[in-house]
Amino acid sequence: MNKSLITNLIAIVLVIAGFLSPVYADVLLSIGLFALSGAITNWLAIHMLFERVPLLYGSGVIPNQFEDFKSGIKNIIMLQFFTTDNIKRFIQSEEESAKKTLDLTPVLDAVDYDNIFQKLIDAINASSLGAMLKMVGGAEALEPLRQPVSEKMRAALQEIAQSERFQAAIHKSLSTEKLSADISVHIEKIVDARLNELTPDMVKNIIQHMIKKHLGWLVVWGGVFGGLIGLIASYI
Repeated sequence: MNKSLITNLIAIVLVIAGFLSPVYADVLLSIGLFALSGAITNWLAIHMLFERVPLLYGSGVIPNQFEDFKSGIKNIIMLQFFTTDNIKRFIQSEEESAKKTLDLTPVLDAVDYDNIFQKLIDAINASSLGAMLKMVGGAEALEPLRQPVSEKMRAALQEIAQSERFQAAIHKSLSTEKLSADISVHIEKIVDARLNELTPDMVKNIIQHMIKKHLGWLVVWGGVFGGLIGLIASYI
């Protein structure tokens, strides 16, 4: 239902009735003319928000102020939602809702302990102990130690990972001011990239889609109040 069109049609009908009616002609004509002027004036004002009208200075506000609207959209997003403080609070709330101790078992399971042991043997062979090692059978003599050494290394890493000091260091690195600032900068870059893709017509359509439905009531009330003024004027 087009509120503007219906309001203007009703006002026109009242004007016609004012010319044709045998009774209350002056009253109907006054109400119709004032209602029509109020409705048309408000409709034209709404139209001038979105479209440029020749010879009407100031029309096309939204297309003309395209860059200002883009800047305003960015400020709303960054200054109201993705502030550094908001991001920091989000990170802290996520930390508090998580387990106090981070489980690093999957990371420790992914470590190649055999490779570490082999690097250790290579280091011994390359050092002054290499000659002594050869005297007792070389690297093969250390092979029985591979499994127990790997288990000891894993147990040692597990103990370190579960220590309060290590856990505190991880949580601190996750909740630093720098992390919040880095996330904010990254979000700002994403917002800038998206806004740079916008055209004046796209911004106009976005705003028009949001508010045009409700702006139609301005035309309706312009016609209503114009008609009331016309009714009063007919008796003055």
